Amino acid sequence: MHLIDLVKKFRKEITIAVGLVILENIAWIIEPTLFGYVIDAVIDKSVDPETSFFTPLLYWSITFVINSGAGTFRRYIDPRIFLNIFTSLATDVAKTSIQQDLSVSKTAARAELSYQYIGFLEYRMPEIIEHIIAISGAIIAMYLFDWRIALTCMFIILPLYLMSRLYNQRVLALQRELHDGYEDVFEVFSRRDPEYVREYYKKLAQPQRHIANWGAFNFGMVRVALLVIFLVVLYIAIDLDDFSAGELYSIVAYLWTFVTSTEYLPELMESWTSLKDISRRLKSEDIATITND
Repeated sequence: MHLIDLVKKFRKEITIAVGLVILENIAWIIEPTLFGYVIDAVIDKSVDPETSFFTPLLYWSITFVINSGAGTFRRYIDPRIFLNIFTSLATDVAKTSIQQDLSVSKTAARAELSYQYIGFLEYRMPEIIEHIIAISGAIIAMYLFDWRIALTCMFIILPLYLMSRLYNQRVLALQRELHDGYEDVFEVFSRRDPEYVREYYKKLAQPQRHIANWGAFNFGMVRVALLVIFLVVLYIAIDLDDFSAGELYSIVAYLWTFVTSTEYLPELMESWTSLKDISRRLKSEDIATITND
């Protein structure tokens, strides 16, 4: 079963979960602009006591409540949605394994590996949506302040694309090696030999170390690119434009959102490559079942 098959099967439940993520993060990305208006209104009131900051404060408060309310409800309902999906998924894996006469060890291991689907849908998918909204929203917001700021941020897209292609090619092969070894874990323990277990986990650690090395390299390259962008944007915002205190707050908040969201991409890509290999394994089970039938 591919991820898309799982999404189609539980379309209604996943739509609710995704909808809450989108609502929460759209409200969140709007907040810095509205809070910048609040800062400017407070400063204006200190100069002119007749100035009211009630309206910008009200708008920001409403947005904050929407963000917090959607986030609270999502965290309440997500476990109920995704635990039910995993129950169905594990049952399907068990049925397929019985039809193929797979060993108990391999069946249990694949059921555990299939939980990465649930982890991806419950945790990684919201994070991906969050970072897409954060990156795109931050660029749009900074464009409204100064197009040069947005253009500077967009320069990182090409190096990110090239690094992600290289990363996916290298890590996918390592994920396959890791999952091949993981499928034997129950048989390893059934030997009741501590030294054999030690050697097994030493061997299993090798692809994990290589994955960590690629993740560290990717993260470091992204951080170097982001440092350059951060300095250029600050130069534009502070030296070339005459922004108010509230506008400067908003720009820095959006810039920091852009930086933190972009630097998190390597970890998300690792989860995606792992899921691709698991999807291939479960899909091969489906094909074998159809062939046997």
